[in-house]
Amino acid sequence: MAYWLFKSEPEVWSWTQQKAKGAEGEEWTGVRNYQARNNMRAMKLGDRGFFYHSNDGKAVVGIVEVCRLAHRDSTSEIDTWDCVDICAAAGAGGPAASGP
Repeated sequence: MAYWLFKSEPEVWSWTQQKAKGAEGEEWTGVRNYQARNNMRAMKLGDRGFFYHSNDGKAVVGIVEVCRLAHRDSTSEIDTWDCVDICAAAGAGGPAASGP
């Protein structure tokens, strides 16, 4: 099993919204970086990751699990970009700050 980092600005997609999706999970869309895309293509079902609130809060707020393998990103108009689906696996027990 591998471990990953999923960053989101809480005003765009929050941990509360992620948890509300339940076992169905949600597409991790909008990634437009080739290395990140390649990492998503390497992810396997059951891999876990930190759900990190960037910019506002800068903290790990939960643990997610890959629940659907890489597939075409539904927000992209071209076939270049892929995404995985993730579902909430566990809360972090409170924000875990990433720095000073």
